[in-house]
Amino acid sequence: MKLDSNRLEELFLLLGEASAEDVVCRALEELAARLSHTERCYRELRFDDMRKSARSLIAIAEQIGMQMLANVAQDVTRCIDHGDGTALSATLSRLLRVGECSLSEIWDLQDLTI
Repeated sequence: MKLDSNRLEELFLLLGEASAEDVVCRALEELAARLSHTERCYRELRFDDMRKSARSLIAIAEQIGMQMLANVAQDVTRCIDHGDGTALSATLSRLLRVGECSLSEIWDLQDLTI
């Protein structure tokens, strides 16, 4: 499971159902946009922007319990920092796969609770 359901439960207890759903929906939209932006920066060889985008993915993913996504985004930043293009390519591919699976998983979970 790529999603920490305990983190989501904490969020819902802390904020209440309506506010937590709003936070999660906005976070999902932002994650999807950041994943796309991160990939675009890679294609355009804009590694500083790519690093910033990956760093923002970490914070957003952690907020809503997507720790695996946060971990892989951290790996992407390490590859950029070390200038390892081969590892960056592979790790970015993993980030996109994990991101897609994580987004699907949380959308499916929301469909069950709404």
